[in-house]
Amino acid sequence: MTQLAPSPTADPSSTSSGDRSDGSTPPSADPASVALTDHHAAGPVRAMADDVTRLEAQPAPVIRLDGVDVYYSTFRAVKGVSIAFAPQRITALIGPSGCGKSTLLRTMNRMNDLIPGSRVEGSVLYHDVDLYGKDVDPVEVRRRIGMVFQKPNPFPKSIYDNVAFGPRINGYRGNVDELVESSLRRAALWNDVKDKLKASGLALSGGQQQRLCIARAIATSPDVILMDEPCSALDPRSTLQIEELMFDLKQNYTIVIVTHNMQQAARASDQTVFMNMADDRAGYVVEEAPTLEIFTNPKNQMTEDYVSGRFG
Repeated sequence: MTQLAPSPTADPSSTSSGDRSDGSTPPSADPASVALTDHHAAGPVRAMADDVTRLEAQPAPVIRLDGVDVYYSTFRAVKGVSIAFAPQRITALIGPSGCGKSTLLRTMNRMNDLIPGSRVEGSVLYHDVDLYGKDVDPVEVRRRIGMVFQKPNPFPKSIYDNVAFGPRINGYRGNVDELVESSLRRAALWNDVKDKLKASGLALSGGQQQRLCIARAIATSPDVILMDEPCSALDPRSTLQIEELMFDLKQNYTIVIVTHNMQQAARASDQTVFMNMADDRAGYVVEEAPTLEIFTNPKNQMTEDYVSGRFG
């Protein structure tokens, strides 16, 4: 069975390109050659060097979609999507209803497999492993790529058992009490429930239930958290709490969120992908850019019309 191990990270103790292994610094460049470079092409050369540095500094994407089409039987719901999701970033998928945002989200952890007649064409890569490869276990995919749904859906179990459920069925052999506490702390819920862990998760408020679902998702140690309109059923205060929680979680997770709330996308995300629906009703990506650029200086007129409320 294909392993879904994340790519190894660089050794922080390794020396930088400007240091020698013996600790000495390399000799400086020839002053004449430096002067020549500065005199003849300092601006373009430096700009090119800066561009190369920025490209080299870009982390490898956690998930990459290449030419993805998604079908429900004969209907193509999403077409030609090629986007990448960087680690420790929040990416917002925005666009009018029916443009395939949730379909695209569910494609990333194979939730669409549960819908008869659905199929995916193109590549969905997780750390360069094809998630739709014949040897890939979809259950393991969903452990690595967790999901939080639009409506809070805690199990009809205790708060404790809600969080412990996933680790238990995955054969977790560590200290479950510590894992439950750690997950609830990371979901900013521990202080609210630490004295009533045996109470039903269904007895919590809507915002607390959604944070419980987030705690349940992160208890299985995922790499990515997908959120499908997680605040649409919540009041403004609970929405703000979830957004603050997302900001904290992105220090350790890659987060992709579907939202119809433009203010939320602008506040909470680092990157924004705007989708729309073609004449054949298939969703496609119109524009992808840093969130600030999407909302202040979009390149596509359609994007500007959408974020300014002219349609959608």
